[in-house]
Amino acid sequence: MDALGDIRVIELATGVAGPIVGMFFSDFGADVVKVELPGGDPERGAPGFPMWNRGKRGVVVDPASPGDLAWLREQIRGADIVITRGGDELAAFGFDGIALVEEQPCLVLLELPTYLAGHCPWAGGIESAALLGAYGGQFARQSSVSGEPVESVYQTLLYAHGLWASVCAVSALVEREASGFGQRVIVSGINALQQLTMISLVVDPNADDPDTAVGGAGRHPTYSRLVAGDGKWFTSGALGPRFEALFMEAIGLGTIADDARLGGQLANMLAPENIGWVQKAVDEAVRKQPRQHWLDRLDALGIPAGPIDSRDAWLDHPQVAAMGMRVELEDPDRGPVVMPGIPINLTATPGAVRGPAPAHGEHDGRIEPWDSSTTGGPHARPAVRPGPLSGFRIVNSGPFLASPYAGCLLSALGADVIKVEPVLGDPFRKAAFGANRGMRSLAIDLKNPDSIQAFYKLIANADAFIDGFRPGVTRELGIDYERLTAINPGLVTMSLSAFGETGPLGGRGGVDMVLQGMAGMMAAEGGDGEPIVNTISVCDISTASVSALTICLALFHRLRTGEGQRSWDTLLGTATYLQSAEIIRFEGRAPAATGGADYRGSCPHNRMYRASDGWIRIAAPPGDGAARIAAALGLSEQALIEGDAAAAIGGAVAGLERGAAARLFNAAGVPAAAVRKVTEVLRDPRLGEAGFAHVYPSDAGGYISTPGRMASFSRTEMRSVLKPPGIGEHSVRILEDAGVEPDAIAHLLATGGIAVGGPMPQVLPHAYR
Repeated sequence: MDALGDIRVIELATGVAGPIVGMFFSDFGADVVKVELPGGDPERGAPGFPMWNRGKRGVVVDPASPGDLAWLREQIRGADIVITRGGDELAAFGFDGIALVEEQPCLVLLELPTYLAGHCPWAGGIESAALLGAYGGQFARQSSVSGEPVESVYQTLLYAHGLWASVCAVSALVEREASGFGQRVIVSGINALQQLTMISLVVDPNADDPDTAVGGAGRHPTYSRLVAGDGKWFTSGALGPRFEALFMEAIGLGTIADDARLGGQLANMLAPENIGWVQKAVDEAVRKQPRQHWLDRLDALGIPAGPIDSRDAWLDHPQVAAMGMRVELEDPDRGPVVMPGIPINLTATPGAVRGPAPAHGEHDGRIEPWDSSTTGGPHARPAVRPGPLSGFRIVNSGPFLASPYAGCLLSALGADVIKVEPVLGDPFRKAAFGANRGMRSLAIDLKNPDSIQAFYKLIANADAFIDGFRPGVTRELGIDYERLTAINPGLVTMSLSAFGETGPLGGRGGVDMVLQGMAGMMAAEGGDGEPIVNTISVCDISTASVSALTICLALFHRLRTGEGQRSWDTLLGTATYLQSAEIIRFEGRAPAATGGADYRGSCPHNRMYRASDGWIRIAAPPGDGAARIAAALGLSEQALIEGDAAAAIGGAVAGLERGAAARLFNAAGVPAAAVRKVTEVLRDPRLGEAGFAHVYPSDAGGYISTPGRMASFSRTEMRSVLKPPGIGEHSVRILEDAGVEPDAIAHLLATGGIAVGGPMPQVLPHAYR
């Protein structure tokens, strides 16, 4: 059985993010019809197109043809979901979003505007990870050598946009099962940026932006990339007090915390004034031994670590194959293609790559209109809820970043998420301040026999359980799938690990830093130079979205069948998905871009330039880009083609302010945006009106800003300010609601089986990335 087996999707969206949503729906059994204009999707020539559009049927609809439009309107009447980039794309086919939902109360209309609904600050409203990253603060926050903005060689923001929009779309389907009504769901490019760059956005909005001139290794000396004595690079995942201390001891710096500058607290190595000298001491210590020595030593201590490898070799890694993340198929336009598989594993309703991307117009005249009688409007009054997942209870036992952030995302969609943590708390809860928002805390000793019985009562009334432990730990604790479903047969369980349970690396621990290195992401960002650490925890944060999507798919299936199931995902699967256009293989594909120290962009017409008051990013269209740039700056087109184009453009831009330069470029049809810092983004009036940030007082004085509304639901909007809970802040209430007797709760308190605490101090930690 397929999780989305009877769901019917019309995909009007072009580009990357919208088709990725259609890909996930197709992978889990939905019938996805890709509708293109006569000229085709502009991304048809892109390397990632065969993956993002796999398993779909394709038709061409000409807006000038009444017959084509009549067919499309009839097809939409039978659809469950319509995917579009927004107003202009809908208008091209004669539709209005609000009217469409009013006419079809059961329809879920998913819109993915490039920037904000109804507004894009650059010419043409093109979908661009580079312009979004520049204008949204991502590039200015990336660690660098110079302290200037740095661009990524990956279009990660677009991958994040499609993934997060998929979560929101399936959550709307989950809600529709209960209410009978669809709704309009808007997930903008800004929402994708909020979701992906969460750590960078949890700041004191009135403080200065952090100095990024800390080098390509980032700002955490023990959670970083390092070069050994034999010149080979590796990553250390020593994060959190225990692992950080173990790492320092292992490399011979066990007494470094005694240095007066650290004041006896190793955590103070993250203070801006200490990062440089601590990093230098670590680098010198590590260079005393070859790489394999350190990999063996760290492995013996249980510290995740791994070699930094090539991106081009990642699809050939035996663990990638063991996790089903390598897929081969025959594409109609490219021949044999090797691409990443599906990063989600549902045991009762597994996904499958159902075929190649369709050729342009491949199914014209071959698709019968769907039966619209099954999607007719309901007669009851539509429910209004605080989030599409309102009413669902999810127990989340994962530590560190990826699992807690999955809980945060599900909380943002309205679920009641309970953070289960040790009585002393998740060791990374302070550093991961933003990731723990929105959950309630139950601090409990799961090794205590009395505590585990209380935990079982909680599970009896839960809808889903997430664990982020290494494989085998849940069985040791007695909270594995078999044990929990004996208590609650309809339970959905979701296990998140680094590498999964099988294969040559099965069962090993791993973290974002390790996967960035092993999957080739660091090497690609560094190009011919040193590997570069992405300041965004791209694997952890995106795996949180993958986990949220996994839960939503399994809940949807359970609502329809009453059947729970075991599910799982991996950081490895996410690291593979996040390189879909870069590692896909077929004959004749152009090499994927690589970066370098303080990378500015791929070519003179598509990069960042320094203006008199900062930086600007341009993305000239192919073909006549040189002519448009020349017109904008009053330059000779011939000089841009035959001479040093970057020097000529840079010289002209250097004398202009960012805003003036952007206006000149955009007026000439060259999409352009200022490169802004996070503090500038937080002061953008349009983003303020859109609920981009929530701001509230800090317990240390000043204020804390966190991401605000990360998606818009026309009927089930969730507007609460999400804050992280204190350790055990809700322990008693949670167990009372689960039916644990008062005497039993008192006994657990007396014996240390649970802990009770007050609210978490709302104080920001030092940034660790």
